[in-house]
Amino acid sequence: MALEGLNTLDDLDFKNKKVFLRVDYNVPLGKNGEVLDDYRIKQSIPTIRKLFAKGAKQVIMASHLGRPKDKEDVFRMDRVAEKLPRLTGRSVEKLDDCIDLEDVMPSPDEAGIVVLENIRFHKEEELNDEGFAKKLAGLADVYVNDAFAVCHRKHASVHAITKFLPGCIGLLVEKELDVFSKSLKSPEKPFMAVLGGAKLETKIPLIRILLEKVDKLLLGGGMIFTFYKAKGFGIGKSLVDKNFLEMAKMMNYNEKIVLPSDVVIGDDRDSPAHVLNVTVDKIPSYMYGLDVGKESVEIFKKELQDAKMVVWNGPLGYYENERFAEATNELLRYLADKKDIKVIIGGGDSVAIVEKLGLRDKFFHVSTGGGASMSLMEGKELPAIEALRNK
Repeated sequence: MALEGLNTLDDLDFKNKKVFLRVDYNVPLGKNGEVLDDYRIKQSIPTIRKLFAKGAKQVIMASHLGRPKDKEDVFRMDRVAEKLPRLTGRSVEKLDDCIDLEDVMPSPDEAGIVVLENIRFHKEEELNDEGFAKKLAGLADVYVNDAFAVCHRKHASVHAITKFLPGCIGLLVEKELDVFSKSLKSPEKPFMAVLGGAKLETKIPLIRILLEKVDKLLLGGGMIFTFYKAKGFGIGKSLVDKNFLEMAKMMNYNEKIVLPSDVVIGDDRDSPAHVLNVTVDKIPSYMYGLDVGKESVEIFKKELQDAKMVVWNGPLGYYENERFAEATNELLRYLADKKDIKVIIGGGDSVAIVEKLGLRDKFFHVSTGGGASMSLMEGKELPAIEALRNK
């Protein structure tokens, strides 16, 4: 169903056409606005190359960058655009806005690739404003969405714009949809999932879906302490979702769920004076549960060793502090060495950790979208994709 009713690059005519290509160049930036990691930029290159191979005369690229409150210089697309000539081998011109460009729009002879200014410099983008979308569409003849990470949003450049141009998905979006569709519809068995994150409330829909499909569901992150509270254990100052205690109590009886038997605790999240590894029933009242314990990491490894496919979403501990990132790092390194396991990293914080560890190329698939990949795993429709379906 993921690709059914969707046009791909092979379905549309791009010869002598100007193409509006929505990409996700929301890359990490340094203090001076420099691009710290160009992975997302590189992921768009196959689509750009194919568009020109199919005869496109100009590719007009749009993206957001960061969460600008105004038109801050640090969020301008200039540093991103500087990466493209080397990666594409084509002339690139960066413009200072994304609409009302009639007098400054270069001809295809002057620039094969045009990079528009940050589309979130206009509040109409996130409001899914049709007037704004129509102005964007007026720059081109055909639309391509290759920005998977924002496909779960109803924003003008991925949703409303589809009303004004013939459109299709790019190669990156096609790959993301295909991987998640196949992995969840007919996963290789044994199929297991590793799920972390802070709040149980945000993970409940995903837990329910995964429990229908997986052989084992290994849980970590702050949400595990709601399960321990539901068992009657003291959890100190650890996170707890009180509204979900009854649900956690019921889930504690599910044999597919594997909870850690020991945890790493500290007297402070950011600057702890004392850090201990204790069993889950021995958390003092003044301590925080902040990571999965060492014995449990070994248990998780044994659970995963015979898996054929693993989906991972979310860190196992308070990974912002390196002292509480050990379980996440160790288990990711373990899976990276298991060549016979197809590991799918489900976007967001997990991808940032994988990239920091230098393991990006070690896994079967590392998603470029956090919220979008999570929505797919939950079985939800992506508004930007549905806007293109059956057009």
